[in-house]
Amino acid sequence: MFKKIEIWILYLTILLSILFAIGFGLLVRQELVGVTKAGWMSKAALFLAEIPFHAKKILVGVGGDFLIEDRFTNLEGFNGNQNSEESYLLLSRYDGDLQEGVVELVNLTNFEVLHTWNPDIDAFNDLVEQVDEFRFLERDKSNARYKLMHPNLTRRGELLFGWTLLRKIDSCSNLVFQKTHNLVHHSIETDIDGNIWVPSHLYPQSLSSEKVGRDTIEYGGFLDDAITKLSVDGEIIFEKSVSQIFIDNDLEYLLFSLGGRFVTDPIHLNDIQPVNSDGEFWKKGDVFLSLRHQSMVLLYRPSTNEIIWKGTGPFFHQHDVGILNNHRISIFNNNSKVFFSNARDSVVDGHNEVIIYDFKTNVYSSYLKESLVNNDVRTDKEGRSQILPNGDLFIEESNYARTLYFNADGSLKWTHVNRAKNGNVYAVGWSRILHTQDDIQTVNNFLSNKGNCNE
Repeated sequence: MFKKIEIWILYLTILLSILFAIGFGLLVRQELVGVTKAGWMSKAALFLAEIPFHAKKILVGVGGDFLIEDRFTNLEGFNGNQNSEESYLLLSRYDGDLQEGVVELVNLTNFEVLHTWNPDIDAFNDLVEQVDEFRFLERDKSNARYKLMHPNLTRRGELLFGWTLLRKIDSCSNLVFQKTHNLVHHSIETDIDGNIWVPSHLYPQSLSSEKVGRDTIEYGGFLDDAITKLSVDGEIIFEKSVSQIFIDNDLEYLLFSLGGRFVTDPIHLNDIQPVNSDGEFWKKGDVFLSLRHQSMVLLYRPSTNEIIWKGTGPFFHQHDVGILNNHRISIFNNNSKVFFSNARDSVVDGHNEVIIYDFKTNVYSSYLKESLVNNDVRTDKEGRSQILPNGDLFIEESNYARTLYFNADGSLKWTHVNRAKNGNVYAVGWSRILHTQDDIQTVNNFLSNKGNCNE
């Protein structure tokens, strides 16, 4: 039989437990973000707090973070008919057999891999002072826990890729530069002058601490999304907080009046598309911005700090703005919404869509909608699309590691599913189709000059 416990002992135990939890949390926080540490006590507290994290890594194994739901059990690699016109794919994928991220240059006329980049991310990380927003670089973005996001082959034959750090490597995967100014994320685009445009997170945040605090992202801090423009050699030319752009253009109400609570990620910038020539509706140097958490696309003019056009409408949590001609743009509509039945996260309401907006007619339309419905394309997050000049459509269904290519008539030409030899499906990292004359010239120059990396 159990003995009765005096009620005051129970209350005292509860009180001491609460005090212990608070003290333990303070020690962990002091070790991670405090200016001064508490010696072995804070180190021990951090070690104990990270036991569940390390246990999960052991249970799922290396590469487990990039395991993808297998929706296409009968598909592996490329399936279908090759492209008849010269075109290439920069295929960014997590290789489940190598257990690390790679980028492959694929000839889409025969699906042959012409070149592979496989950099030593651990060696790159060793060159970074891992403090503040880079504190967990070694732990969270090691060689085995990293995708080479949105690769971009430059005219010089070097490869840009991102997420956490903007990096450039040569044909042999040697480091050319890596930027540690701020965390970068999502898209990497280059303009007609070779300048690099990439979203970043400013830290410390550019807005006042009274408005947004000063915690880092890992501790629920405000994500101060910024537009960053860099030179070919990685020097910062322009940097501007999107939240500050909202404030300067009388849109502050979209930041700090959302349901009566403070939102740490009100913008979620996921694509910057530079404008390369003057037109009736925009000027060279303007940029289109995709803001996921506003379900909004902006045309912004950095030279005057003006929002020229603000687009909202038949798209939700969209990605990937593309300029089609001098009056039309395309938008990858995730059609992702948050419902009562799935209140903690978003879900695709039906299928993804590729939306076209015509500035001349002020009309939105859907491109090859039935093809996406019939092929059940429905990535909740991420996702890419590109309408080619001949009307063909390229899509990356990122959440399911599937890439699709449709003919202009809507018929499916080919697909790729990133299945490893071990049978599992692993994540992809915003692959890029290369199809313009400039793209093809860049690829041919690269193949002619890349040399032998084994020498």
